[in-house]
Amino acid sequence: MENLDRRKFLRAAAIAPAAARAWWSGVGKEANRRLLFVGTQTVNGSDSRGIYAYHWDPARGKLELAGVAAESNNPTFLALDPDAKHLYAANEIDDFEGQKSGAVSAFAVDHAAAKLKPINQVSALGAGTCNVSVDHDGRAVFCANYVGGSASSFSVNFDGQISDAVSHFQYHGHGPNADRQSQPHAHRVTPSPDDRYLLVNDLGLDCIHIYHLDAVNARLTPSDPPQWNAAPGTGPRALQFHPNGRFVYCVCELASQVYVLHWDAKKGTLNPVQRIDLLPSDYHGPHRGCDIVVTRSGKYAYAANRDDNFLASFTIDPKDGKLTMIARSSCGGKIPRHLALDPTERWLLVANEETDNIAVFRRDAASGRLAEQGTSYPRTKPQCLVFA
Repeated sequence: MENLDRRKFLRAAAIAPAAARAWWSGVGKEANRRLLFVGTQTVNGSDSRGIYAYHWDPARGKLELAGVAAESNNPTFLALDPDAKHLYAANEIDDFEGQKSGAVSAFAVDHAAAKLKPINQVSALGAGTCNVSVDHDGRAVFCANYVGGSASSFSVNFDGQISDAVSHFQYHGHGPNADRQSQPHAHRVTPSPDDRYLLVNDLGLDCIHIYHLDAVNARLTPSDPPQWNAAPGTGPRALQFHPNGRFVYCVCELASQVYVLHWDAKKGTLNPVQRIDLLPSDYHGPHRGCDIVVTRSGKYAYAANRDDNFLASFTIDPKDGKLTMIARSSCGGKIPRHLALDPTERWLLVANEETDNIAVFRRDAASGRLAEQGTSYPRTKPQCLVFA
């Protein structure tokens, strides 16, 4: 509690002890309140209206719908700035103001009302904008455009408004999988922990593009070497840094594998440490790895795989970052799109697209294991989960 709040309590306690206790209790409850924003798919027959807000009870792992936070066109991925004052959405569309492009939208967060106030919206300079992220100081925003494969950066002013694109990179080529890699497919944009680099996963070209980042003006320049190459046909999709900043976890969708990579923060280079399968050796269905999250302690990681609809729980070796699987368990629905640990990390949440639900699983902090059964909450075509 801030010193100002403590002074208020002590002053009130001397005048009216009962009222002071009630006020202090209210402050505590307010401090524990959390909002969950959910990005959804609003196209292809969906009746969803955009971004939804939920009140989150971390003691019981319960969600309560607050309503539509903001109407938005296909906001399939969301990102908050470090102060949770502004939220940015990737509008995964193919036409924006007459251009063959998606868009990036900026909102101001009204925590008390559980609403998002539109600030502005700009062209992503590429279609199918599927991912958005913010640097760690809130000065720059980035997006990945799946259709055709490109990435853009934007500067942010004091009130959260985003500029037109500062840097834009269009990729070229294809991978060996004719069905899924006929062209580049940028899928994730991830700033390094020190904001000196930006990493762009390219599912279509089997690589991670690496850029120097000038966070002051959001300008990107290709690094040397300009990319790290995964095995052909693996399709790098999702990326997560370990809290120590030395290891990176890359989910490859087309191989249903996780690459453990060592990150050299000085050189801006990636080097493979391990490849581990998300699926059992006797599985013969589709391979579509999805997402991964890592606990703040750096001891555990959780990854999702679509089609078999399972979660994989891992321990992390503190020396080399390697993963060891603890267990595989249900994701509580079909076609998981995104994972999120709640702020207490006692719960793992899964956005399941096909079954139109958010699944909440209790997590054992000591063992890292997830409960076999979770609680399900209805939500049409959930795509992304962000706690404020």
